[in-house]
Amino acid sequence: MDAATFETWLGGIAGLNEAQRRRAFEALALSEAGIGTGIERGAPGPVERSWHDGDAVGSPPATPPKPATLADLGRQRLAATGCPHCGQADIARWGTSSGLPRYRCKACTRTFNALTKTPLARLRMRGKWDQQAKAMIDGVSLTKAADRCGVHRTTAFRWRHRFLAALSDDKPKTLNGIVESDETFVLGSFKGKRSGLPRKSRKRGGSAAKRGLSVEQIPVIVARDRDGATTDAVLPRLNRASIADALEGVVTRTNAFCCDGGTAIVAFARHAGITAHVLPRPGKPDPNAPDFHLNNVNAYHGRLKEWLRRFHGVATKNLPNYLGWRRTLEAAGPGITAPVIILGAMGRGPYQQSMRL
Repeated sequence: MDAATFETWLGGIAGLNEAQRRRAFEALALSEAGIGTGIERGAPGPVERSWHDGDAVGSPPATPPKPATLADLGRQRLAATGCPHCGQADIARWGTSSGLPRYRCKACTRTFNALTKTPLARLRMRGKWDQQAKAMIDGVSLTKAADRCGVHRTTAFRWRHRFLAALSDDKPKTLNGIVESDETFVLGSFKGKRSGLPRKSRKRGGSAAKRGLSVEQIPVIVARDRDGATTDAVLPRLNRASIADALEGVVTRTNAFCCDGGTAIVAFARHAGITAHVLPRPGKPDPNAPDFHLNNVNAYHGRLKEWLRRFHGVATKNLPNYLGWRRTLEAAGPGITAPVIILGAMGRGPYQQSMRL
């Protein structure tokens, strides 16, 4: 495509409707599978895409394209990561097993499929993963997810956390420009624990015994830039060292760092040599510096807590997975599709696919 055609194509993006944007996203994702890889293939088959309602009347494709298959997503992952054993890109097809293509690395000579060394390896009933991914996009309960997929509730629980294992680590390596950071607090929960509780049990999603902050509240640090890139972490303690473990290297001296003046977060900025813009009144930026505020990160806190409320309490041990789940939904946007979730569960989440590496 020449430069003039490309600019014309870019100019038409703003006029796409939601269904067309989803189709464009899937087409671009699938095209990555055939770019910059050493995987050897036979004759290429037809490009497979989803066909969504909402296209212009009278202009459907000649034949409805098919949705992306697990093999398609696997090729995309291997094109980016290479051999899961040694990381080399020079790999070739090596037959098929259990319905999935296998590959062989020419460097280490080991064979593998696209799920090798991912949280989805050896997970059964792959034909139902699409429904599982759609249930995650909708954020339904375990019971409803199990009904959608036709599996037992314990299987739905296991699938949920296998899908989330890789997404919990999918974070931007760095944030750009102005960065807002603030902590929020989530009520600690031992949901699912049947014995050895350090306190008297309570109704799931209940309230703390004390008002305000206490040891029952789990601190979560969130940092977000103006492009929407977000990183977060559950803090073992609200102190400088814990915040440094979460933000060091992600927030750097090149950023304009906005915070609320909390002792721990200011100490982190000072120790890292980052200039901090302390904003004691979130939502009311200084008229002389209107770009410095915490409105974006505080709005994210609100969306996160509202979304978590549907689960009637999240076990603290599983909270990092749920943070990754919400972070993925935000990063992918309203056009998120099941293939995006499945590819993310294979270790190629939205931030892994972006240029923020």
